Amino acid sequence: MPQDFVLYSYWRSSAAYRVRIALNLKNLPYTIEPVHLLADGGQQHRAEYVELNPQHLVPTLVDGRRVIRQSLAIIEYLDEYAPEPVPLLPLDPRERARVRGLAMVVACDIHPLANLRVMQYLERELGADDDARLAWTRHWIADGLSAFEAMLANHPDTGEFCQGDTPGMADACLIPQVYNARRWGLDVAAWPVIARIERACLALDAFQLAAPEAQADAPARAS
Repeated sequence: MPQDFVLYSYWRSSAAYRVRIALNLKNLPYTIEPVHLLADGGQQHRAEYVELNPQHLVPTLVDGRRVIRQSLAIIEYLDEYAPEPVPLLPLDPRERARVRGLAMVVACDIHPLANLRVMQYLERELGADDDARLAWTRHWIADGLSAFEAMLANHPDTGEFCQGDTPGMADACLIPQVYNARRWGLDVAAWPVIARIERACLALDAFQLAAPEAQADAPARAS
């Protein structure tokens, strides 16, 4: 591992948040290049960043000459790059499929419906006001987390964390989405298994150091 990874990140991006968790669980050194998604019309639209990520999105991980995009692809890359100390995906194919399925509930079904560019489109193109956008966001987060809860509840593989007693990719995806649920005023107590797993995760340094408010580009820490 000759050099640190570079992670292009925004403090409140849940996709970047999940990659920060994964890097921390792996104890991999990395530096963050902040990309402010609101300042200057959105720094993700700058030409030099679009060369790295043509989707105008974060996160982007740079490993030497390699550029890896999409948070789940990045997390799986990290798991293969550094199998120790904590596997983010189980070795058993059926267990791996379960973890991927849980992760995709968040990354493919919940998050894309309520991220920044969707909110901006609803406001700019469809004229949705604050109340309408809030209702939209709460609906899709609650719908997705209710499904996630059902997939966890009474499943024999659910342990202290989503899959057994070691945090992994599913937890790295879940915790940022629960953060968003709280941000949008949803009561996480409605999902007791998720709430229990959240408590277990947030007790760990890897999750605490990845939290939005702990980032150097968070407003409270801005100079």
